[in-house]
Amino acid sequence: MKKTILSILLLPILFLCSCDNDDDVVFIGATQTIQLNSVADPNISGTAKFIENEDGSTTVELQLIGTPSGGMHPAHIHFNTAAEGGGIAVTLGTVNGDTGFSTATFSKLDNDTNVTFEDMLVFDGYINVHLSDSELTTIVAQGDIGQNVLTGASTVYSLNELDVTGISGTATFYERANGEALAILDIANTPVDGMHPAHIHMGSVATAPGDILFTFDPVDGNTGMSMTNVSELDDETPFGYSDVLTVDGYINVHLSAADLATIVAQGDIGIN
Repeated sequence: MKKTILSILLLPILFLCSCDNDDDVVFIGATQTIQLNSVADPNISGTAKFIENEDGSTTVELQLIGTPSGGMHPAHIHFNTAAEGGGIAVTLGTVNGDTGFSTATFSKLDNDTNVTFEDMLVFDGYINVHLSDSELTTIVAQGDIGQNVLTGASTVYSLNELDVTGISGTATFYERANGEALAILDIANTPVDGMHPAHIHMGSVATAPGDILFTFDPVDGNTGMSMTNVSELDDETPFGYSDVLTVDGYINVHLSAADLATIVAQGDIGIN
């Protein structure tokens, strides 16, 4: 029993339901709480609580910690995953920096498409909370929602130093609710201002070189990071989290697009 309770507590999203057996009780319905992670400011993070209303509409309550007093932070639901980026789907309430709170209720997307609470549970989207109306490019908190939430399952592969001394890192794949994956490459000691192409290749390090199977977003030399949604190979063959675990492949991180022959980090993945 203790193991079952612990498993439930470790889930990244939380569902609750209140049954309305009394006409005097306010209908709450189901709720889902999503984590909003820090982006531009490590001190700002929080949650987005999706609440089912009796008419099928959805209320989203944002609660952030660490917001500056006096600040007003616009928030939106966007299409696609945070790694991919996408246009605005729903304009949410503006977070008050003094309280860190906002609330908004909707039954339509901004383009007038009808949407219910049940639709939002499987929505292909993510939330951005911005610094201000005049600085929308600065994201203070962000989180995937709906089908894009992370299940808690992940796999880490080592990327070892190769042609350039001191550069190495990891490739971590996180499972999404829809079976796709979020891939984060974290490479240490990359040259400042460099952009480093990275790919999954066919075969193993021992049998390299192999054909390119999948192309990651380039690693930013300033941060050493790359975030990519994984849903299909470059040839459009479906490829999700479970496929990452069994692929006959390896990862190369290259010095630059102009110098692909110089490999700065490399590591086997999947069955290798």
